[in-house]
Amino acid sequence: MTTTLPTREATPAPVAPAPTPARHRADPFAVVRHTLTLTWRNLVRLKHQPEQLIDLTLQPVIFTVMFVYLFGGAIEGSTHEYLQFALPGILVQTVVFASLGTGVGLCEDISKGVFDRFRSLPISRWAPLAGAVVGDLCRYIVAIAVVFGFGSAIGFRVQTGPMETAAAIGLVLVFSFAMSWIFALLGVVMRNPRSVQGTAMLVGFPLTFGANIFAKTETMPGWLQAWVKLNPVTHLTTAIRNLLVDGGPVASHALITLGWSAGLFLVFAPLTVRAYRNKS
Repeated sequence: MTTTLPTREATPAPVAPAPTPARHRADPFAVVRHTLTLTWRNLVRLKHQPEQLIDLTLQPVIFTVMFVYLFGGAIEGSTHEYLQFALPGILVQTVVFASLGTGVGLCEDISKGVFDRFRSLPISRWAPLAGAVVGDLCRYIVAIAVVFGFGSAIGFRVQTGPMETAAAIGLVLVFSFAMSWIFALLGVVMRNPRSVQGTAMLVGFPLTFGANIFAKTETMPGWLQAWVKLNPVTHLTTAIRNLLVDGGPVASHALITLGWSAGLFLVFAPLTVRAYRNKS
């Protein structure tokens, strides 16, 4: 009688884990290329959704008509004189309010899963955020064109030269670019676009109405003057007003504006990217 010995099952040899690919530092040229690609995506979306420009075209017109023709005679004694004073400030206010849309647009894309597809792509984490911010610069240019166009139609005249006008536009764009990173952070952190818009308004209104956009600083009570003099929008508005109308000193106000712009970018841009990474 023969007995069969139980066969021992062959155990598979352990498989060595695949080596973890080394993480390389992002190529700066690739980051720029990815950013420009996503910037173009935002511009194409703006082309197919022109209703996004409605607030940028109507808001400066409404504010100009309301403040110049309702309050201009009482504040300055002449609507024409007040138009020369207020329109540079309305230009600043319009572009600052336009930068609020950056956060709302980012929040909408994140809530719809668009950024989940971006995370699956071999692109820099900076690119989707920077693409949204840079793409919105075109919205700011549209807003600036509307302010100058409507202002010229009702009597506003630039009393300096084209170089000063170009410098004023550049200064506004630099500051709005830095400001948009604050609202981009809100768009990444918050879940609801309405919450982003409401919170952004809480930031935008004190900055714009608590400045010398519609009234001179010396006409305000002392406690309010302290905030107005500290407000970076005040320095920006003064620089723009001097570049376009008054021809007064610009250097100190422009340097303060550029300093604020650099500080806002250096603080809020990395915070936005870090919050975006923590979401993934």
